[in-house]
Amino acid sequence: MATVDLIEYEDASPEVRAIYDDIRKVRDTEYVNNFWKALANHPKTLQRVWSGIKAVMAPGELDALTKEMIYIAVSVANSCDYCIHTHTAAAYAKGMTGDQYEELLAVIAMAYQTNGIANGMKVPVDDVYNR
Repeated sequence: MATVDLIEYEDASPEVRAIYDDIRKVRDTEYVNNFWKALANHPKTLQRVWSGIKAVMAPGELDALTKEMIYIAVSVANSCDYCIHTHTAAAYAKGMTGDQYEELLAVIAMAYQTNGIANGMKVPVDDVYNR
């Protein structure tokens, strides 16, 4: 259950409606998801986070699918169920296959395992890996 109200378009301030309109335009959809509706309780936060997402997820050196897969991995690491679901859906929409998803989960699981071992043993970083 949400700890804040989810602000629907018809109940939103003009400032929030403008951001919702931009979300719809940039994502080429009529749908504004619950994350944005929750953030709309704080329009400045909504604007700041939306601006950041647009900048980071825009075309760049990494392709859109790779960015979504990274987002999934970080969301798993942070135990964010909402983000796992939304970014997995986005990754599938951008062409991720079931086999790629299975391999991604295997990499995440292996990283958890090896990170735990390295952290537990406090393995010092080799000089050749320091940049």
